[in-house]
Amino acid sequence: MDALQTISEASMKQEVPAFSIGDTVKVHVRIKEGDKSRIQVFEGTVIAKKHGGISETFTVRRIAHGCGIERVFPLHSPVVDRVEVVRRGKVRRAKLYYLRDRVGKAAKVKEQIR
Repeated sequence: MDALQTISEASMKQEVPAFSIGDTVKVHVRIKEGDKSRIQVFEGTVIAKKHGGISETFTVRRIAHGCGIERVFPLHSPVVDRVEVVRRGKVRRAKLYYLRDRVGKAAKVKEQIR
């Protein structure tokens, strides 16, 4: 069990970005196409963070062409190149699943003034 724990701690990222639920983030994802790889940016609102440690994931939601898209990213995955915080959100919930039912301006999260 100790060997498994040391392997998982070694594969964790050293610099984890400080973002929380409600923040708008840009996730730089490494996409492999054949023998080439490129970086694709997925920008949206963080609606959930789950688990902890090596298996920590976060869900990002965005609206593209009137259709809601959600992607779940493992935080310590090598596929996730980096996470940039665009703006901070002011929320009072741990999960923002209620945004799925909302359309237009009602689906926005207030910005936190710092």
